[in-house]
This record gives sequence, structure tokens and C-alpha cells, in this order.
Amino acid sequence: MSTRPDARTEILRRVRAAMPTAPVPVPRDYASDDGPPGAEVVDLLVDRLEDYKATVRRCTAADLPATVGALLADVPSLVLPPGVPSSWSSSFAGSRAIDGDPAPLTVTALDAPGVAVVTGCAVAVAQTGTIILDAGPDQGRRLLTLVPDHHVCVVRVDQVVERLPAALRRLADPTRPLTMISGPSATSDIELNRVEGVHGPRRLEVVVVD
Repeated sequence: MSTRPDARTEILRRVRAAMPTAPVPVPRDYASDDGPPGAEVVDLLVDRLEDYKATVRRCTAADLPATVGALLADVPSLVLPPGVPSSWSSSFAGSRAIDGDPAPLTVTALDAPGVAVVTGCAVAVAQTGTIILDAGPDQGRRLLTLVPDHHVCVVRVDQVVERLPAALRRLADPTRPLTMISGPSATSDIELNRVEGVHGPRRLEVVVVD
């Protein structure tokens, strides 16, 4: 009988052998701390999101239902995670479906024409224009934000940080599945022809709530 290790064991052995035995020093010029909070950080997030072709609206908490309703004026069907406050969509005139009530929505239902989803977020990174979802109650399953063609995401200003390290420290449970969104879904072929909606929503609308 052969005593040679199987391929999986050999690959893992090589990976462990290649790993450093001492901590890797962080470059001295790498900024791991977050910058000072303020309007400049929120403005930077808005600028980056718009540069990525997302639609951004800013409003107060009192105006949030009207703002969401205006963004969904042409939408017939709305999907909501179970933890989204009902007030967010109180101005929406179409039909609503709560994921998980009474059963989780299917991919077919989420992929139907005219379906939009409204969620919150876990944290937003201004420097990279990235919104992070961690499957919290107001964000729901990853399917809810990857399958429908239209995503409206509500971001509070106190959820905005400047840099990614600070954002990761904000996450309640780093073992949750994370979705990082930087603009609508888009890709380009070798000739740089932009195609939207390949692996996520073609329409991303962000409501920044002061």
C-alpha cells in the first residue's frame, strides 16, 4: 500500500510551510485608524457612490418615507427584509412582500420584472464608496440584494466611516456573510464595453439619512 499523502494533505502541507511564522509588520504609512467623523466624510461617500453611477439622495429621518416613496414611484412590487421599519416604505403605493412571512421568497419571485428591495446597511466606507451588508435584520439574506434588479439602500450618517479598517471593527459579527457594494452591478469586456446587471442590481439608489 502506498504511503504517499493524498493531494489535499500535500497542498495543505505546502500552504502551512509557506505561511510566515512571525507576524507580518504593517507598513508604517498604512492608516488603520479612522479619520475624524464629520460632514466631509459623508460628502466623500456621496461623491464616490455617484462616481460609481449610483443614485444618491440625502434627507432627514422625517423625510425618509417620502424620499423612499419617490424613488419607488415606478415600482409595482417591493420586497423587504423582516427587520426593516415599516415607516420606511409607508409612502409606497404598490404591493409588498416580507421575506420569511410566511416563507422565504424564491429566486423566481425575486427575479420577477418590476421587483425592488429596500434594505438598511451595517456600515459604509467613504474612502472606497463601499456599502457593507452583513445579513442583519434590516438587510436580510444575500439573495434579497443580489437577485432583484433594483436596490434602495438606507444609510444613516452615523454608519459612515472613512476607512475600511474602521468599518470592519464596526461589524457586530465578522463571521456573517458580507456583501460589499460599490455602485450598481457592472462589468466590462475586453473592449471596455460596460454591461450592467450581470451579477447584481442594475439600479442602486442610496438614501443618506442625516
